[in-house]
Amino acid sequence: MIHFARHWLRPLTRLMLVMLFTTFLAGAVQLCRADEPKPDPAGLSTGDKSAAVDAGGTSFVVSEPTDKSAPDYATKLKAYNDYKALAAKEPLAVKLADSVGHVRIATNFGWTLNTGYLVLFMQAGFALLTCGLVRKKNAGHLMMLNFAAYVFAFLAYWAVGFAFQYGGVAISAAPSQLGGTPTLNHFALAHGPLWGFLGGKGFFLAGPGYDAGVNVLTMFEVVFMETAGYIIVGAICERITFGAFILCELFMGGILYPIFGCWVWGGGWMSQLGQTMHWGHGYCDFAGSTVVHAIGGFCAMALAIILGPRIGKYGPDGKPRAFPAHNIPFVVTGTFILLFGWMGFNPGSTLAATDLRISVIAINTNLAAVAGAASAMCFWYFKFGKPDISMACNGMLAGLVAITAPCAFVGATAAVIIGILAGVVVCCGVLFNDNVLKVDDPCGAISVHGYGGLLGGVCLGIFADGTYGAGWNGIGADKYMGVAGRGVTGLLYGDVSQFLTQIFGAAVCAIWAFGATFVVFKIVNSIKSMRVLPEVELEGLDVPEFGGLAYPDDVIAAPDVIHGAHAPGAATAHAHPAQA
Repeated sequence: MIHFARHWLRPLTRLMLVMLFTTFLAGAVQLCRADEPKPDPAGLSTGDKSAAVDAGGTSFVVSEPTDKSAPDYATKLKAYNDYKALAAKEPLAVKLADSVGHVRIATNFGWTLNTGYLVLFMQAGFALLTCGLVRKKNAGHLMMLNFAAYVFAFLAYWAVGFAFQYGGVAISAAPSQLGGTPTLNHFALAHGPLWGFLGGKGFFLAGPGYDAGVNVLTMFEVVFMETAGYIIVGAICERITFGAFILCELFMGGILYPIFGCWVWGGGWMSQLGQTMHWGHGYCDFAGSTVVHAIGGFCAMALAIILGPRIGKYGPDGKPRAFPAHNIPFVVTGTFILLFGWMGFNPGSTLAATDLRISVIAINTNLAAVAGAASAMCFWYFKFGKPDISMACNGMLAGLVAITAPCAFVGATAAVIIGILAGVVVCCGVLFNDNVLKVDDPCGAISVHGYGGLLGGVCLGIFADGTYGAGWNGIGADKYMGVAGRGVTGLLYGDVSQFLTQIFGAAVCAIWAFGATFVVFKIVNSIKSMRVLPEVELEGLDVPEFGGLAYPDDVIAAPDVIHGAHAPGAATAHAHPAQA
């Protein structure tokens, strides 16, 4: 711990002080801009008659048309004048619409927060899953990594990550389900409103970030970012120093995840490719196969390559050695907790209880999960003669990852097919990483989340059936491909451009996540090694890194242990191998 304090804690403390000081500067700048939309921290004015819509999304309020050259200008102007006349005649109806709009937004607030809490609970699932998959001597190490991931990535996301991701969302991708967050209306880096690269408002949730709708969005989105932060734990565990791990989480929460999230979910350039390049509906990812999972998976791959394999993973002949999981009950329990949390992850991404597509999303999510598990079990049985429990669990998780992007845009049959493909991909991915790439991934995180995430992004471009997503990313609000009400459509239903857009977007995701991580941490590792000493790795990281064992009862009591000294070799008395 003295080593940690000297080399990592002091620089991190200085960084936090600078970040806190910047909070006051951010607030002062916003106070000087009186022409900007005012935040609504109490939520009293969030949700009014403009938020009152029918089942088809048609608003109670009719907006005044501004484009006099439009062919339907006269029709729209008449509708606007009729609305004004009726509103003047029935003011009580307008007041009632205000109340309905406020209740609608409040309902969506409750839905979004509660589904976010389900996603937050996934942390317990990740902790049990990854802890169970590694060797017993590193169980405490795994639990601490999972715990610290939430702490430090959250702080980074609060300080700058959220602003980078959603600081310009109101420009072209305002979440109307939550009141539109009108204060988030500036890109720090952009070439016009449709080519945004980096959000520029909401730092430290101060100024424009101190708003009820913004805070609901933050709470929901931060647990998605945290999921990407947990993913890297499974690939870099059993050999990374705690200080280096904290840097990884700060990087994930403050830079890597938010920037790609801005491009896809924050109104950034990838989401607007339909308008700028006429590429389908732009790049689409409903709940994060690529934005969350592939970002975490390919970040994990880069870090695993930099760290190198664990001692003993490869024999003198170069063949991989399996390190079996030390606690299968943890693995299975963690997997089911993750499945439960995914019921918030995917349906919650509607940001609206009033969007009844949530039922389709929930069924698709479960179907892909069980299809992925069945597929992985069958694959392992036919290849090795017996189904493997941990690979069956990874198959279920791969199915969940792969359905996350297309879950709202496909039907049940497509969900099952996507799950089957994911189960095969994760099994082949584990074998490919072990035997060909020689990348040591203790928990299979790269295969589950990296490869599974890319599969999900591409499958959206294949199986999307056009029944949902009319007007997605500003495309086809009235009609798409000549059909009124047609939404996001994939290759099998006639839209080649969406398929190609999805391939392009998935490739950008992998290149960004792997490339940025590799460059940054290759430099970090050259300055100060991110890997623990060989003797620490052989003993197990629990005691050297954190001063205590996860299973102290396994150590035979001795006089020097009773008096507070650690018995030599005690931590290695239970060196069970861990899952590859």
